[in-house]
Amino acid sequence: MNRLVVIGAGAWGTALTTAARRAGSSAMIWARDPDVVAAINYKHENSFYLPGVVLDPMIVATGNMEAALADADAALLAVPAQFLRPVLGTLRRFLPRGLPLLHCAKGIEAESLSMMSQIGNEILPASPFAVLSGPSFALEVARGLPTAVTIASTDAELAGCLIGALGSSCFRPYLSPDPIGAEIGGAAKNVLAIACGIVVGCGLGENARAALITRGLAEMLRLGLSQGASAETFRGLSGLGDLVLTCSAEQSRNYSLGLALGHGKSLDAALGVRRSVVEGVATAAAITKLAARHGIEMPICEAVDAVLHHGVPIDTMTDRLLSRPYRAE
Repeated sequence: MNRLVVIGAGAWGTALTTAARRAGSSAMIWARDPDVVAAINYKHENSFYLPGVVLDPMIVATGNMEAALADADAALLAVPAQFLRPVLGTLRRFLPRGLPLLHCAKGIEAESLSMMSQIGNEILPASPFAVLSGPSFALEVARGLPTAVTIASTDAELAGCLIGALGSSCFRPYLSPDPIGAEIGGAAKNVLAIACGIVVGCGLGENARAALITRGLAEMLRLGLSQGASAETFRGLSGLGDLVLTCSAEQSRNYSLGLALGHGKSLDAALGVRRSVVEGVATAAAITKLAARHGIEMPICEAVDAVLHHGVPIDTMTDRLLSRPYRAE
């Protein structure tokens, strides 16, 4: 497996293409925007999403999905979570039957409450799949800084082939047999990062952030177990590792959004200055509904949803969390 096509030319899709090239794989990237295609092909830079990062001249971009998929050994799906379904609908027309898919977006579909791999199975049931998750800022991956991630699949042979196609001395994938756990961890941490940003933006201190990370991990674990995930997954890179990174660095789009909200900006104002999608905004509503459907208590995620989508003031959210009954850890 050495001919990869990356569907989606945002920061993450571009970074994954650089990881593939460092691993010795050929990598083509599909972009909807012709300006992005031109920038990658002629300037060797995705100046729209990863400005300042020089790309390998062997990285080729195209707006022709059929051509991109023609000789591919696997497709990496790096479009934002809420856009995956329509993109897969288009992909279905050109995808060779049985071509493996690697799901690289972190989120839950707002309408169906489905994980990315569940949408993939619904639309492309003949394609085996794996999930890529873990603590991985796109800019650091693109620059070749050391990164460790999880590639999760119930098909160990497929996961091993994908590890071989992407792994290098600076991008280290670890194998997991638990794709559902990896996806829940990747989705939930974005919501919890918004909560941590709000706490820090409001000046509530590092003790509060540490408490949110810890109790947020407990929420993530409860939801994961209800969906058949393994508890071990949430102690690994796609659980605790991704949670710690996203909740503690301003590079995180979700954390920095929460920080802006904590500083008093409205959601529209905070989102208006961003070109890239902040996945945790839609996921906050989706994960809260999914938890309610299964009778799972997720008070931090519920609080973030209340602030983002139901007009609850941050002070009210904070009071609600701090006045909850005491309980055993």
